[in-house]
Amino acid sequence: MKRVRNLTQLAALAGVNPGTVSRALADSPLVKRETRERIQGLARDHGYRPNLMARRLRVQETGVIGIVVPLGHEERQYLSDPFFMTIVGCLAGALSEKGYDVMLSRVIPDDEDWLDRIIGSGMLDGVLIIGQSNQFDTIERVAAGYRPLVVWGAHTPLQRHCSVGVDNRMGGRLAGECLIAAGRKRLAFMGDSSAPELRERFLGLCEAAQAAGLAAPLELGAHLAIDGMADEVAAHIDRVREQVDGIAAGSDLIAMHCVAALADRRLVVPRDVSVIGFDDVPLAEQTVPRLTTISQSITTGARTMVNLLCDRIAGREAQSVEMQPFLVRRDTV
Repeated sequence: MKRVRNLTQLAALAGVNPGTVSRALADSPLVKRETRERIQGLARDHGYRPNLMARRLRVQETGVIGIVVPLGHEERQYLSDPFFMTIVGCLAGALSEKGYDVMLSRVIPDDEDWLDRIIGSGMLDGVLIIGQSNQFDTIERVAAGYRPLVVWGAHTPLQRHCSVGVDNRMGGRLAGECLIAAGRKRLAFMGDSSAPELRERFLGLCEAAQAAGLAAPLELGAHLAIDGMADEVAAHIDRVREQVDGIAAGSDLIAMHCVAALADRRLVVPRDVSVIGFDDVPLAEQTVPRLTTISQSITTGARTMVNLLCDRIAGREAQSVEMQPFLVRRDTV
């Protein structure tokens, strides 16, 4: 059969006008079922595929959602970080189920207009941002005039932008209470507390220590960048290993490096030092020993973000969601 290359040729073949063909291929109930099936069959037989881009331009939709990772606080962090890989995979899967394609961007904010350029590109139906980084004010400003925007991050009273995330301070308290219940009295936090979410985790750990009558935890500023993290964590372990018997890490990856550094120094986890992570990425239960951690419910959170974004694209109201973290007890505490 001769291949049909455009809507007009298919309409001539079917003996109807191009508008009827367009509606039939869109499965519109305005076209009789028999006619729809005949036109759809002709399209299949003659190898015709509708031009989705042209249709999207007509209806002013792109079918593409932007997933943006702003790294204002940590320029050396990469998408190969287990947390980013996990949440990006969950978001992409949920968006695919909704019929959307994905455009992924890792952004080092160089001015206040970086987000304006993304949403003004005309390439996206909506934007999902992973982490507020140190860009809270920029996200707030853009959210005031751009509705299809949902952020993975902390929720604060009166914020404009729609966010999904856990109560990080409660997560820090849970980590502290877990370490203290295991008999640990000399606590430390390993992570870069200049990041808003990690700062809340550190403050929650401090609250747990204070409630138990313990000294304030040491703050050990390990960056989130993968390159150099192992050396930085190892240097901290060398400096404080006689002063600390319980470590709450700002992420699972930092916790894994803690466990490795302690093992390299012939310190047994959890016999000598207990370690607890934060995130519950899939890799956490594959390490040896398996990592005790605080779960952010990443899969649930990602699906919630996509559902809220779809509501906003459709013009419906969608409010921020703050999930409750929970302890996943394994072998490192």
